[in-house]
Amino acid sequence: MTTVLAILTPFLISAALIPAVKRLSYPSNAWAKINNRTIHHGRISRIGGIAIYVAFSVALMVMSKADRSITGIYLASSAMFFIGLTDDFLDLPAKLKFVLQVLASLILLYFGVRVDTLHILGYAIRSNFICSLFTILWVVGITNAINLLDGLDGLCGGMILVVLSVICAISIVDRRGDMVLLSLMLSGAILGFLLYNAHPASIFMGDCGSLFLGCMVASFSLLGFKSSTTITLGLPILTLFLPIIDTFSAILRRKIKNIPVDQADRSHLHHQLLRRFGQTNSVIIMCGITFLFGMSAFVYIYSRKIGIVLILGLLFGVELFIERTGMISDSFHPFHSAIRFVRRLFQKAVKKIRKRKSS
Repeated sequence: MTTVLAILTPFLISAALIPAVKRLSYPSNAWAKINNRTIHHGRISRIGGIAIYVAFSVALMVMSKADRSITGIYLASSAMFFIGLTDDFLDLPAKLKFVLQVLASLILLYFGVRVDTLHILGYAIRSNFICSLFTILWVVGITNAINLLDGLDGLCGGMILVVLSVICAISIVDRRGDMVLLSLMLSGAILGFLLYNAHPASIFMGDCGSLFLGCMVASFSLLGFKSSTTITLGLPILTLFLPIIDTFSAILRRKIKNIPVDQADRSHLHHQLLRRFGQTNSVIIMCGITFLFGMSAFVYIYSRKIGIVLILGLLFGVELFIERTGMISDSFHPFHSAIRFVRRLFQKAVKKIRKRKSS
């Protein structure tokens, strides 16, 4: 019964609030802007994240006894929400947003939600400064990576649902009841919003929604690192692999083209899929790939060999897609270049053998 209420309560609140949020958009002029990279038409509210935030907040207060860690996660994510909400109304400069996001992530450090030890190439790094810096970069990085996903109807909410389902499954195995409850409540809030955000969307979550969800997911993973013996850094990274690789691809692409890193474009992964498969199919494909990455992380817990094979297979597929579509650059094709290099070596070896035989 608790499980049902954990999903149903925020779901009903979120779904009920969306019409009110839409009406709020009229006098406040909180509409999604139309430019050369947008794909929507007409005036659509871009503050739907308010419904998600309020629904989760109410559920959290009613159904959960927040300890120090959960309080820190909620306060940091709330700070991200208000940063995003301000940006939705005022269009904050990118550098100011980044500084504010760093300040918001410091809340997590104050409440003890952080990485305690970094394991790199067999070495355990316990430096307070390095671990704190990594925590900040992790939270800000994941938050912005998820923010970049909000480009197709239902995409960001759908992918976060998949990530939360994997986190919930791993938490059940690891007997983390607190994370199970938080994942279910946040999923319910997102489901209520998706009733109106599925294609064709009548409302967008905006930066207030995507920054809030990004910080929540990044913080959930940090909460797992701190006290779990099963969850490792690599598993949450896998569930978030698509937004992470999309972010790095965008940075590389803009550096190669000598344009500002914060300048938006239409070369993101979801844009590439959109040109080939349309809105709904693109969302299904990205959610499906995210689910496969999440399941490979889950399988890894039980069988490292099978998990690694699945992970490498998925990485190989994503790499081929990036190279084929020129998502980073038309000249970026390391895998194909490596294949051609090996082929040339093989051909030279064959020629030498034939020469020896003929002589």
